[in-house]
Amino acid sequence: MTIGRPLSRVEGVDKVTGRARFSGDVVVANMLHGVLVGAPVAAGRLTAIHKDAALAHPGVVRVLTRADMPQFGKIPPPAAVLHLPLQTDEIRHEGEPVAIVLAETIEAAEGGAALIKVDVQRGDVLVPGRGRRMPPVNELPIGNDLAKGDLQAGLAAAAQRVEQAYEQPARHHNPMEPSATLAQWDGDQLTMYDSVQAGFNVPPVVSAALGIAPENVRVVSPHTGGGFGCKGFVWPHQILAPAAARVVGRPVRIALTRSLMYANVGYQPWVQQQVQLGAQADGALTAIRHEIVNSSAMLDTFFEPASETSKGLYACPAIHTKQMIERVTINVPTAMRAPVEGPGTWAIESAMDELAVALRMDPLDLRLKNYAERDPHTDKPWSSKKLREAYQDAAKRYGWRERHSRPKQDGHWKIGHGMATATMGSFRHAAAARVRLKDDGSAVIEAGTHDIGTGTLTVFTQIAADTLQVPTEKVSIVWGDTRLPRASPVYGSSATMTTGSAIMQAARNAKEKLSKLVPNVADHGAAMRKAGISDIVGDAQFALPNNLPFNADGQGTPYAMRTWGAVFVEIGVDPDFGILRLRRVVGSYSAGRIINPKTARSQLTGGIIWEWGKATMEESVQEPTHGRWLAKNLSNVAIPVNADIPTDLDVSFVEEFDPHASALGARGIGELGATGIAAAVGNAVYDAVGVRVRSLPILPWKIIEALNA
Repeated sequence: MTIGRPLSRVEGVDKVTGRARFSGDVVVANMLHGVLVGAPVAAGRLTAIHKDAALAHPGVVRVLTRADMPQFGKIPPPAAVLHLPLQTDEIRHEGEPVAIVLAETIEAAEGGAALIKVDVQRGDVLVPGRGRRMPPVNELPIGNDLAKGDLQAGLAAAAQRVEQAYEQPARHHNPMEPSATLAQWDGDQLTMYDSVQAGFNVPPVVSAALGIAPENVRVVSPHTGGGFGCKGFVWPHQILAPAAARVVGRPVRIALTRSLMYANVGYQPWVQQQVQLGAQADGALTAIRHEIVNSSAMLDTFFEPASETSKGLYACPAIHTKQMIERVTINVPTAMRAPVEGPGTWAIESAMDELAVALRMDPLDLRLKNYAERDPHTDKPWSSKKLREAYQDAAKRYGWRERHSRPKQDGHWKIGHGMATATMGSFRHAAAARVRLKDDGSAVIEAGTHDIGTGTLTVFTQIAADTLQVPTEKVSIVWGDTRLPRASPVYGSSATMTTGSAIMQAARNAKEKLSKLVPNVADHGAAMRKAGISDIVGDAQFALPNNLPFNADGQGTPYAMRTWGAVFVEIGVDPDFGILRLRRVVGSYSAGRIINPKTARSQLTGGIIWEWGKATMEESVQEPTHGRWLAKNLSNVAIPVNADIPTDLDVSFVEEFDPHASALGARGIGELGATGIAAAVGNAVYDAVGVRVRSLPILPWKIIEALNA
């Protein structure tokens, strides 16, 4: 059995030796480098662009403005920005592209861009808390408002109620590799070397904008240096690069700098959540109200449906949710690792802890009391759920029941313990794959998937090797090209269960074809040589109900689908300085079949560290006067480093096989670890020093302010 083994990364050597090639590494003949020039204000109107100095700069070939660009066609989602730049004089956010400097070298392009002078007429700036609030137009299968049961009756019947607001700031993804797009035309054929999480999202958007057939757009995506959601949808630079290349008749690469990433791709929006809980004296919930507002752009819309978390987490007769957006003068947000449940568990799991305190009940017992045996929203049975086992396993390993017998102080550090439920929806995408059997006993996987650092190439290799019963060394993979079978995107924690299932089925298909020619031969290479066949191809599709391209949480099936986990956290608080230290984390997860425990554990520990940063360090501040992002570089962004993280991150998985979520029995894990931790940390702070901080990140000054209130 290859599935279930802790196999090391098959691409690891290439990455540590520098052989792995990224989009920004691709060079083609006669290529120009493009640098975007952004609007200097967040709102207003462009009145003039002075480009003579830039054109005189050595190496600069052209400066493109609105006058040079075509009128783009109407573009559809998954374009993140439907109102493209360089089409109007209106300025909608600071950094919106108003010109593109093209030069023979990147240094010349950046030098020329610095010489561009832009005249503007300033407009009024709106920031979160002062924007225009409205309900979003929702075209997604998640995030709709819910009114299940009688909320007021549930609250009236409650022996104890909690109502609080929880806030988290905007945050940027900051992947190691900034976005980069190289566009090359050959007649009406366009090839794009692009840093993406979903190459098949690009052709329909780019073709609509440029007026060409989607099949004429090829996207080649070698290794992608992280994404976390900001490379999932299609952003303006991915349209501007081929448009510029067409105008000048030469290949053009636009590689965003770190600061340009802040204004030209998305980020996680500011989110404010209002949670109201009612419960009987024994802890049984009588009512849940969860209302959300998140910041979004003036014209383009992204909403963070964090209230989805409360629809499926706990058994309750009355659950009401509501979603709003607040339009501000800023670029449009997007999904960020653990959208929906990342923000959602911060609010609902903090409120559950506050309810447990009010009821004088152990927080774990409160959750067990309200354990949902069926989906509270749809009343469908779960495809598989072993959260109860995860609670018991993690609590035992942590010593949760014995925590009060341990010292509450370690030197000047006050010790606190907190716990929370982790959960993530199950996003599934249709996927296709091909497996080729060779007469030398090897096999080749072909799938238009992407490597974003999560270990999918390794997992896919294991799946094919296990199905074909060959060593993993005999399996290779060709990926990252839209000319290959249409794999699922690598976002939404979906790739393993969708593309992985298609690979398994394609391998089976190839074996079946061979067995019809040469029965009862275990070694496919020997069988093919015996039959005089050098190549056998197996194809397969992972299909969804009604042949839809996307399915959320089991929609259209008899089952509800989620992943689950229980997290327990020990922290230290310095009450004099408000400093927080992470001392210990224990997590147990119910996520279906685990294909590779090594890469799976890496994903979960990475998610835990990710959310520790969210809980205690990270925020992107929109400066209130000018509407700009205050800091647009890594030197001004606090993120966890090795010294912040203890070695004692204890992660395990409940043994499970989910036959309804995927052919593999697996569900998604990539984002599950990035849920629950922030609430557990906040709950541990309360346990340590007796104060609640309901606004992330939990910075030292907030703790001191609360202690002195």
